Amino acid sequence: MLAYYIQGGQLMREQHVLITLFGATGDLAHRKLYPAIFRLFQKGFIKNHFAVIGTARREWTDDYFRDVVKQSVQSLVKSEEELNEFLSHFYYQPHNVNDTHHYVVLKELSERLDETYQINGNRVFYLAMAPNFFGTITEHLKAEQLLTPNGYNRLIIEKPFGKDFASAQELNHQLRQSFDENQIYRIDHYLGKEMIQNISAVRFANRVFEALWNKENIDHVQISLLEQVSVEERGGYYDTSGALRDMVQNHILQILALVAMEPPVSFGDIRKNKIKVLEQLRPYTPEEVKENFVRGQYGPSEDGLKPGYREDANVADDSNMETFVAGKVLIDNERWQGVPFYVRTGKSLNAKETIIDVVFKEASSPLFCGVEGCPSNRISIHITPREGFCFVINSKAVGNTIALQTSHLEKIFDETFSLRSPEAYERLILDCIEGDMTNFTHWEEVAASWKYVDTIRQTWDSEIAEEFPNYAAGSKGPKVSFELLEREGRKWVERD
Repeated sequence: MLAYYIQGGQLMREQHVLITLFGATGDLAHRKLYPAIFRLFQKGFIKNHFAVIGTARREWTDDYFRDVVKQSVQSLVKSEEELNEFLSHFYYQPHNVNDTHHYVVLKELSERLDETYQINGNRVFYLAMAPNFFGTITEHLKAEQLLTPNGYNRLIIEKPFGKDFASAQELNHQLRQSFDENQIYRIDHYLGKEMIQNISAVRFANRVFEALWNKENIDHVQISLLEQVSVEERGGYYDTSGALRDMVQNHILQILALVAMEPPVSFGDIRKNKIKVLEQLRPYTPEEVKENFVRGQYGPSEDGLKPGYREDANVADDSNMETFVAGKVLIDNERWQGVPFYVRTGKSLNAKETIIDVVFKEASSPLFCGVEGCPSNRISIHITPREGFCFVINSKAVGNTIALQTSHLEKIFDETFSLRSPEAYERLILDCIEGDMTNFTHWEEVAASWKYVDTIRQTWDSEIAEEFPNYAAGSKGPKVSFELLEREGRKWVERD
């Protein structure tokens, strides 16, 4: 039975759950997962009836594990009493994912904690590990009966979900031997960001935008996920993945689907409508890939202070892997026919920015626009590091003139907004505990995304990018990215 109580004047519902974390000694767990769980504890979503079992190969004790968790959440602590109560719910089990006996021991611990904390058989299994272990773990969870018959059983998995459609399909088949689709939570932390979730509110709660959200009024859309950081310690992983697999297949196409989907009747329809968009992406032939997608790889910075990608110790000296992608995506449906969605992402650039720019068609007023036309209106959704909205309109310049000037109607949230907003992993872990799959990726979304990306990957893998490296670390990116838009009379939105 769920417990309710009052906190801060609000009625809170306490969740009963046992979270078993595979990969508990890893960087993701330390940086993101433990702080997220602690915030849920502080806010009362989990309180008395939860436990966390950390598993990994290292021979840690409960006390050592709790010290690690303590270090992870230290900056969030308000009192030692609160911290100690939280840590008392954490347990550690050394674990070899290939050893059947270890699952038997894990089951015994799970059942003991279920009884101690009155968890009612509710289980969340979080796989913060490499995907090649997913099938083995889920097979053992079922075979050794760690899946309970009297509560829910939910599986959270991290990307990458395969490296192409074939491997993703094989991995999905393995998972489906133990879990149904409605039990699998494929996590994409971008979908937990406050401003990503605001995309639907901007569209559907404002008639002025939704009425214009179509090919009749929108000239094009830009989606930019730009990073200042290099590949850093991830060179070995990145040289088998690249920007296309690492960012476009998941984050960018997920954002695109949210921007382009048809209006849902309920929140439960969002995933269904995203699937439709991804299945309607126009597939390219290899020749069309060369026309509509470009790639880049960073070299040393112009001042020589930042090394190039190929200088990374874990990257081949002649690596052909891209660290930058830009492309033109078309959607073959009635709403978006002929409207290009320009996407780009890259490492070691001059700015960190995740932003969506919806650029409207030019007005055609004979009073103000003249032969050259009026500047386009634009709505920009700032996701990181700034969070907020900007609506760019035309207005008359001050003085005895009919000249136009652009005005920015802007709402950029201050630091208190970020402090009040749930962190992405906090929000998504709670969604899983509550059984809300809205912000998780359905298998059909994964499949459609991989099918689209595979053609691009195969085209690029069939030829050597002789121009690499083609942009300096710390620059705006490769010249070909700007040429992609310029040849169609457009340009990337520039900001001061």
